[in-house]
Amino acid sequence: MGIKILKSLIQPYLKVNTVILILFAAILLYFNIAVGIFAFLIVFVLFWYYQRLSASKRELLVEYAKAITDDMEETTRHFISKNPLPLCMIDFEGEILWINKKFSEIYEDVEMFHTNIHQITNVKHTEFLNNEDEDKYMLISHGGKIYRVMASSMRSKEKAQEENNTTMLYWLDVTNLETLKNLYKDEKLCTAYVNVDNYDDLIASSPDERKAVIAAQIEKTIRQWAAKINASVTRYRSGQYHIAFEYKHFEKLEVNKFAILDEVREIETDADFPASLSMGFGVGAKTPQQLDEYAAAALDLALGRGGDQAVIKKMSKVEYYGGRLQAVEKRNKGKSKIMAHALRQLIDQSPNVVIMGHKKPDMDCFGAALGVYRISKNRNKDTVIVINDYHESLENIYKRAKESGNYRFESSETVLGMMEKDTLLIVLDTHKPSLVECSELLYKTDKIVVIDHHRKDEESIENPTLTYMESYASSTSELITEILQYIGDKKEIDKLEAEALLAGITVDTKSFSVKTGVRTFEAASWLRRSGADTANVRQFFKTDLAFFKRKAQLIADAQILENGIALTYTEELAANMQVLVSQAADQLLDINGIRASFAAGPTGEGYAAVSGRSLGAVNVQTILEKVGGGGHLTTAGAQLEMAPEEAIERLKELIAEENIQ
Repeated sequence: MGIKILKSLIQPYLKVNTVILILFAAILLYFNIAVGIFAFLIVFVLFWYYQRLSASKRELLVEYAKAITDDMEETTRHFISKNPLPLCMIDFEGEILWINKKFSEIYEDVEMFHTNIHQITNVKHTEFLNNEDEDKYMLISHGGKIYRVMASSMRSKEKAQEENNTTMLYWLDVTNLETLKNLYKDEKLCTAYVNVDNYDDLIASSPDERKAVIAAQIEKTIRQWAAKINASVTRYRSGQYHIAFEYKHFEKLEVNKFAILDEVREIETDADFPASLSMGFGVGAKTPQQLDEYAAAALDLALGRGGDQAVIKKMSKVEYYGGRLQAVEKRNKGKSKIMAHALRQLIDQSPNVVIMGHKKPDMDCFGAALGVYRISKNRNKDTVIVINDYHESLENIYKRAKESGNYRFESSETVLGMMEKDTLLIVLDTHKPSLVECSELLYKTDKIVVIDHHRKDEESIENPTLTYMESYASSTSELITEILQYIGDKKEIDKLEAEALLAGITVDTKSFSVKTGVRTFEAASWLRRSGADTANVRQFFKTDLAFFKRKAQLIADAQILENGIALTYTEELAANMQVLVSQAADQLLDINGIRASFAAGPTGEGYAAVSGRSLGAVNVQTILEKVGGGGHLTTAGAQLEMAPEEAIERLKELIAEENIQ
């Protein structure tokens, strides 16, 4: 290092001076040979003197640098061996090459060259080597203490496997810090909102002498559960509670999967449905206000998903537990009347109306769209239905609607050009922005109405003007049928609209066999009185022979697991794949011993369409939610970016995780 510095200081000046002197001597030689020779002699002597001087200084600098280096090496060795931090050096295979005294005090049985770091820490040496950045470290517990282990290596990524590569591990005792962090975490506040589902109906269905008893039983169960976790309980309304407790108890609740849901469900009632809870938990917020917002949002999700479940909101993460019961049908139609009145007002206050469903609408979505179209046209509003593509199963009814000339269907590109800030956008049969026909339309207007019957998901349209989501309803067509009855228009709906709505209800209830309540039959009855012909409705569902054969093959290829779950798939492309797999999954339930079914097939866009169906004992919604799908307890679907066979294998893993018996 010293030689390089000396050269950098002397050589530039030496070269310049030498060149000048040589030029000067050459000029003298030209005019006088004797003087010129003398001048060259002087230049040579000076050059020789400068070289000797440089060599002498170089030797001095080398000796100085060597002395400093020897001193530093001795100091470094002393510092490492006497370092107050425990240190150890490992090779590229994890063998311990060297330890200092402090490290031997932690691990007394360590022998250099005979002990691997994995033997004493149960951590592979490669994990230490992956934490070389200053901000990365590992926590190792030993002897009742916690150590933060940081690595420093002489190796490079290109030479990671060379035998002479070594890594130094620094062990810092952070027991007090980690204890304090855990204590802080355990004592952080968690809040929860707890609602007794359908509390008013539950109590009203009981005899007078039993009403107080059932209410007291439910409250006693909730308060006893809260006492186990040292929580404070505040009842702010009948059947509604606010609970506050420490985070250390929350982890126990998660391990037990919120057993309070099962305890309340076992309470004997006089109603034709069991008692159940909707619970929304707020966890990990920075402020009490944010914590309360988390809990309220989680409760909203639990209620929107049909109740009987606990929803936990942790920052941007949402988790679900429970959800074993079907959503209980509400007997009071007051909300339908309120929604009908609010929708009519919004339509009257808007210059035009745009109706949009989900991508590739099904019969339920299309029927609901025609119903809302009639409501809007009866209010004399310019109305358009957004539709880009549709399933083959919709072809018959779509052609009839198109040929009638009574409805205006447009692509999303056309509708984008006519949207204004005060245009009313009505979204049907979905509440997820990623599933609508054109998500850009959601940002073109300030007035959005969402009408849906699916269980609410974390992903939902933000800040809608009006939301009507009822997971108890069989279909969106059922909700629209009720709104039509209370909208206040004297004009009757057309025969095609009545048949489309009835077809939507028929499809989603599997011909009134699943998820069918009293209100479902009342809606169907009203549609029949409005002119719906069941024979015409049946015509909408006709399929060709090739489709029927593919469905039969899917059912024949089904694999039935020991727990009564059937799985089947096809690799053959079909234009109406989603309809095919959904109908195959439906019909598999007709076989003895099958409690739930899943069917998958390729869509042609690189996805596998998956449909799940059950008789109620298995929650197919929670299974498909783990792969980005959704739906209801007995009916759910998803689209996976993988081959159908891989999708079925993934479902097998999820079913095993659920431990379904």
